[in-house]
Amino acid sequence: MSSLRVISGTARGRKLRTVPGDSTRPITDRTKESLFNIIGGDIVGASFLDVFGGTGSVGIEALSRGAAFARFLDLQQQAVRTIRANLEHTGLLEHAEVLRIDSFKYLGMVPDRQFEYLYIAPPQYQTLWLRALGVIDSQPGWLSPDAWVIVQIHPKEYEATTFEHLELFDRRQYGSTLLLFFQVKES
Repeated sequence: MSSLRVISGTARGRKLRTVPGDSTRPITDRTKESLFNIIGGDIVGASFLDVFGGTGSVGIEALSRGAAFARFLDLQQQAVRTIRANLEHTGLLEHAEVLRIDSFKYLGMVPDRQFEYLYIAPPQYQTLWLRALGVIDSQPGWLSPDAWVIVQIHPKEYEATTFEHLELFDRRQYGSTLLLFFQVKES
């Protein structure tokens, strides 16, 4: 696997640390580049929530490309340390907040702000992505009116489901990674 790096923007080319052990599965450069090509210039000025932060690679890419703010959630102390180190190394720490917290507990709290992008890349094969979407759906105050909730899973994990506030509008597969794109249903 190639080393983890920032692909574009102000921190372009900076290498990122990985979380020790095998508890995280960093996104490949190809998938990350494709994701941000889909998002495009809309990332500029946006708020980004990296729900299972891991290395922080996706939220850091968002900041590097012009997001105004990114909040990273992870329960593992090693992941939190890695995210902070990567934010310091890329010079993006002042635009970020890193919380050591259970993502489900956090998403169930009363929202303190809205996000344009929520990125969900949980540990594989535990249906945690469905659980996270369910919690977000029950607490839509986290979502700006035009928000996207993006899920990164293995294609084998996918199962069709419906939500009260969220609807699937796109899906893209890159090798063994499937990206699902949800938006707020029009009322």
